[in-house]
Amino acid sequence: MTTITEKRLTFAFPEDYHVTKYDEWEHYKIFQNSCNLRNKIDTNEKGKNGINQSVDDDNGSSGVDIIALHESTLWLIEIKDYYRLGLEPNAQSIDEKLSDLPYLIARKIRDSLAGLVSAKFKAEKQEQKDFSRLALNCNEIKIVLHIEMPSIRSKLYPSSSDLANLLKDKFKLSEFTKNFANCYAEPIFTNINHINNPQLRNVPWSVSIGTEQKLSSEQQRSIHNPMTTIYNTLTRQKEPFAPIDPKNVRMYVCGMTVYDYCHLGHARVMVVFDMIARWLRECGYPLTYVRNITDIDDKIIARAAENGETIGELTARFIQAMHEDADALGVLRPDIEPKATENIPQMIAMIETLIQNGKAYPAANGDVYYAVREFSAYGQLSGKSLDDLRAGERVEVDGFKRDPLDFVLWKAAKAGEPAWESPWGNGRPGWHIECSAMSENLFGDTFDIHGGGADLQFPHHENEIAQSVGATGHTCGHDHAQTHHGQSIASHVKYWLHNGFIRVDGEKMSKSLGNFFTIREVLKQYDPEVVRFFILRAHYRSPLNYSDAHLDDAKGALTRLYTTLKNTPAAAFELSENANDYTHRFYAAMNDDFGTVEAVAVLFELAGEVNKTNDAHLAGCLKALGGIIGLLQRDPTEFLQGGAVSDGLSNEEIEDLIARRKQARADKNWAESDRIRDLLNEHKIILEDNAGGTTWRRG
Repeated sequence: MTTITEKRLTFAFPEDYHVTKYDEWEHYKIFQNSCNLRNKIDTNEKGKNGINQSVDDDNGSSGVDIIALHESTLWLIEIKDYYRLGLEPNAQSIDEKLSDLPYLIARKIRDSLAGLVSAKFKAEKQEQKDFSRLALNCNEIKIVLHIEMPSIRSKLYPSSSDLANLLKDKFKLSEFTKNFANCYAEPIFTNINHINNPQLRNVPWSVSIGTEQKLSSEQQRSIHNPMTTIYNTLTRQKEPFAPIDPKNVRMYVCGMTVYDYCHLGHARVMVVFDMIARWLRECGYPLTYVRNITDIDDKIIARAAENGETIGELTARFIQAMHEDADALGVLRPDIEPKATENIPQMIAMIETLIQNGKAYPAANGDVYYAVREFSAYGQLSGKSLDDLRAGERVEVDGFKRDPLDFVLWKAAKAGEPAWESPWGNGRPGWHIECSAMSENLFGDTFDIHGGGADLQFPHHENEIAQSVGATGHTCGHDHAQTHHGQSIASHVKYWLHNGFIRVDGEKMSKSLGNFFTIREVLKQYDPEVVRFFILRAHYRSPLNYSDAHLDDAKGALTRLYTTLKNTPAAAFELSENANDYTHRFYAAMNDDFGTVEAVAVLFELAGEVNKTNDAHLAGCLKALGGIIGLLQRDPTEFLQGGAVSDGLSNEEIEDLIARRKQARADKNWAESDRIRDLLNEHKIILEDNAGGTTWRRG
């Protein structure tokens, strides 16, 4: 059985069928480069609703979705998803789509066959040439349309016979199909998800939808995106992303300790892992994203006492502020945000298990410590041996510890501090145990991705591994990493991801160093999307240097992209990896360890092409690709005219000045006109005079 996945459908073909996705062999590139015959439908032909059919809403797709070959029959399979036609699809909107379907399919058939002809002579790979030769020796073509739409119609339009007649007339003498004995198509409608129209089953393959597929793990991986690679901090190399369960991908990211406003370092964590979550979902993975909140900590206790407020009041205030900052930056909320104080019983239970397993011990002072030397793989994430760590790391001197490297799991209660009952007396959890207990509670013993800032690699994440594996004994297995100082790699997480620091004058930005800028301070000066763009145009693992000059440069770059979309409004675009060369390269960049640097470069190349051609569909492609990473989704004018006005001119004041300048020009009062323009320049307002009047944007 051969399986092919396209959009949300999985096709299972019999063994004796030769099958390929049309874009898998890049026929469209061969076709475009060697034949120069793409989209050769007569530009004078009109659809039934009068729309020019040489340009339609299929966004330049150069062929059908799947080509199947069996004996003397060539199957051309096209999948159309009309399920999302705006927020409230109706019969009229579907009528408009379906009325042009015959012309769209006719174009796709011609492009597909032309691509096969081209591949026969021009393809570099022999398998492409062989497939094309066999396909062109067939004597019958059959077209299958799989149409998915809301269940609001009683029948499909056009009919199968209408489409057959159109295709017969159009292709009977086609230069691409004249060698076929029976060159017209036999259309077959297979209507997916349409309760008023039963599926026709006169096709030799089966189709399944979404999670109803029953496939092996290897098949499931191929369904999503076999090309995605991720740099694994644990193994220190890029690895193919092969989730433990492709139907249930799980990612846990260490979140904020909520005792103050978030700074730009926190913004980078939020934006980076928001980008990663968006990309995994774009690849089709059903992702559960968890980012925890630390709401009990020494700093929280001290800050609440300093402010004269309860810990609950303090943390609630800064959790709300964190959400406001994240929302401003376009960060989607995680699926789950567990709080430490809501998971104390789970932490106590894990500590008890660690004691039973000989990995932890209660001390005479009421604390409980993890015995680091009882976990032989300790140091695997940081790449250091236990002896290296003991010699090189600064550790707390504590007479109650058996070893200076041991770390606290449970802290005995102190006067005036919050405490919970435990088998070792009242107290509260240490920081490291929080994430181990919460991730196990939500995900089980093992999961796919654990992320956070590079500063958490040691000791926090190192300690998490020791705790989780020490408690359950379960590991993921890491085929790409054999040993760690003579010991087997042992981690409950398959992929460890860490984003780089934000630096100011060569030093890491952090509250402890006092060189940090809160998100709120930066957003008073810069649009939130500029800050997001500033973060994403650097690779997530690289250091990111902060300065006003760098943010000004990011603002100018993002302005260029939005100016392109303002000058050429975006048309609807059906996004897919191989819709065109730009999407192909964008997806390739993102699949290579979330390569936003290269992906953003593709956006600028695409913007340059849009500026030259004024192609609305390419503008739609630009907007759609930007949307994958959370950019370019606003109204261009709103972005270009937006920005802080606390120390500048409001939009209304700018419009008034422009109107006064217009009148001055009409009165030939050039001095007044120049004075107003200079005033606007002082406030970094850029005017653009054209035949339609004067437009403006903030510089």
